[in-house]
Amino acid sequence: MATVPTRPMPSDAAEFSRDASLSASRSASQSASRSASQPASPFTSHAPLNDIVALDALALSAAIRERRVSCREVMQAYLAHIARHNPSVNAIVSLRDADALLAEADARDRQLANGDYLGWMHGMPHAVKDLASCAGLPTRKGSPLTSDAPDTQDSISVSRIRAAGAIFIGKTNVSEFGLGSHSYNPVFGTTRNAYDPTRIAGGSSGGAGSALALRMLPVADGSDMMGSLRNPAAFGNVYGFRPSQGRVPYGPAPEVFVQQLSTEGPMGRTVADVAQLLVTQAGFDARSPLSLAHDASHFAGSLQRDVKGLKLGWLGDYGGHLPMEDGVMALCEASLRDFAAMGCEVEACAPDFAPDRLWQTWLTLRHWMVNGSLGEMYADPARRDRLKPEAQWEAAGGETLRAADVFRASIDRSEWYRSLARLFERYDFLLLPSAQVFPFDADLHWPTSVAGKSMDTYHRWMEVVIGPTLAGLPAISVPVGFDARGLPMGLQIIGPAQADLAVLQLAHAHEKQTQWVQRRLPSMLTGV
Repeated sequence: MATVPTRPMPSDAAEFSRDASLSASRSASQSASRSASQPASPFTSHAPLNDIVALDALALSAAIRERRVSCREVMQAYLAHIARHNPSVNAIVSLRDADALLAEADARDRQLANGDYLGWMHGMPHAVKDLASCAGLPTRKGSPLTSDAPDTQDSISVSRIRAAGAIFIGKTNVSEFGLGSHSYNPVFGTTRNAYDPTRIAGGSSGGAGSALALRMLPVADGSDMMGSLRNPAAFGNVYGFRPSQGRVPYGPAPEVFVQQLSTEGPMGRTVADVAQLLVTQAGFDARSPLSLAHDASHFAGSLQRDVKGLKLGWLGDYGGHLPMEDGVMALCEASLRDFAAMGCEVEACAPDFAPDRLWQTWLTLRHWMVNGSLGEMYADPARRDRLKPEAQWEAAGGETLRAADVFRASIDRSEWYRSLARLFERYDFLLLPSAQVFPFDADLHWPTSVAGKSMDTYHRWMEVVIGPTLAGLPAISVPVGFDARGLPMGLQIIGPAQADLAVLQLAHAHEKQTQWVQRRLPSMLTGV
């Protein structure tokens, strides 16, 4: 892998001049580089990066709590930054009125002055993924079939973020009903990649990933069914963590027992930020009976761990089963040397489970789940025509399933879990690419072929992410570098059942070893 040079980033002292303590706490992400082979973007802004938005979430939290910066100054800085960069990528939607947001920031400052500190997100701007309910904001889910009326209650995860002191500024854009790893929809349009706005940001948490990469949010929430936390993280050079099934309670929802493919989780520019948001999101809630009752506070503890001697199993492309765009495997395999440099032992391995069987299991369960949620819309011809073709295809697939098909798929899913459990008897963690392609043209809905192999469904090009989903295992996408075009890629670190902290610890060690987020910022932020 080529060595990437660094250069210091300018500070935006003219806009917000802060004292020396704030400047000293600026993230190391204020150094950046850009390969000479990366083409200049017509979307590039040459405005320097503001001191406040340059801070990672925990550093910003400390600056607010210690009153080195006011909540009003934070809100002003973020709103100015969003106004400058969001038009290029369309990551944040349903943005609230600036005066109302500044008034809320003033209220947070008064609370601090009176000794009333709500939590680590006190006064921090936050935008909720537009699949989750947030009181006062509409949840459009990227569909014209949803209402534009504001919600009246928060989802469980959002209520916990609110209780931690966040100020909700809007929503982050998604793919329609969260279907597909490309965040475009007829309501808000297409979210674009922070590193090359002519390309996709991934999805369905694409708005969250692009906003994070461009420092328009300190930290972001998302959800993950088919890599929707991991794929946008890989395409944005940030971190996206799919926690163990049940770690973050989902709801309130009409159905609380069988919806076990998707889970909510955190995204961030540092593993420590990801872990802190997980503390906020995680923990049992009686409205979600399958949520885990384990104390989540330990995720906020030290992420330091001696990783020397850990055994890592490299799954690669499942023995050639998964087609990969040229360069993806090269970057991911080069990253294996980083783990080796950390003292880990890495070797190739393979599960004793046929990949085609895994894919068929996925198709059956996904058809079943999507038909359950969209079946009524699909049954109504007037509404069916307003669903995107991929949603219609999923719902139609569920129409033909028998109970025995679903039960058979659940048995196969169980055997897949046992297959990975057998691998974990030999390996501490498993490694797998986060995507099979680099970010592609944003005007395409999905690639019809990868490496010469035809893609027979709209999501086959993301087959690589279904393994951790079906097994309910914790998995984080970590950045592993860029191709010659300057397009980012990520790698999944997969842990055994409920080993969330261990996954975060290994990701933290990898972050210290590589520092990809700090080494390579989007050109819109560097002015080069």
